[in-house]
Amino acid sequence: MAKKVYYLVGLLIMAMDVAAGILGIEAEVAQNKAKNLRVWIFECRDPSYEAFKLGLVATVLLTLAHAAAVMLSGCVCIWSKEELDQSSNNKQLAAASHVLAWVIMVIAFSLLISGTISNSRSRQNCGISNHNQLSIGGILCFVHGLFAVSYYISATTIIQEEKMLKHPATAGAAANA
Repeated sequence: MAKKVYYLVGLLIMAMDVAAGILGIEAEVAQNKAKNLRVWIFECRDPSYEAFKLGLVATVLLTLAHAAAVMLSGCVCIWSKEELDQSSNNKQLAAASHVLAWVIMVIAFSLLISGTISNSRSRQNCGISNHNQLSIGGILCFVHGLFAVSYYISATTIIQEEKMLKHPATAGAAANA
């Protein structure tokens, strides 16, 4: 039963990231449908309420997927070079995936928020054009999903391995259930 829950949580994390990615790309499409006037690198465009809504939902889904991956898997950290050398491959994978998931989450979140805020204004926006923020943020949501699920799987595996090392008789019976 416990293994089924792990699979469902991993699928849920990936589904939220995929949905966030699709919504980010759809927000970019909606933003491009808004009226705009472009002269060289300067651009004046009307905000798109549809792009605002889609970008906001994409940002919320990305945040929920990241929170689920981090909170439901626990913290797997490597604090020193000696610990890195002595740790298992699963622990090294978990630590690397954790760091990469955080970095990609921060970049994707920043791009999605920036694109969403640019569509929240009630007046026309003029300035240097900054295209593709929403779509790049959406694409990074897909990448985030890969690293978040990788972290979740490897971190939960490490926790199960540590339980088996501490209590081999009870952990083996629980893993078979």
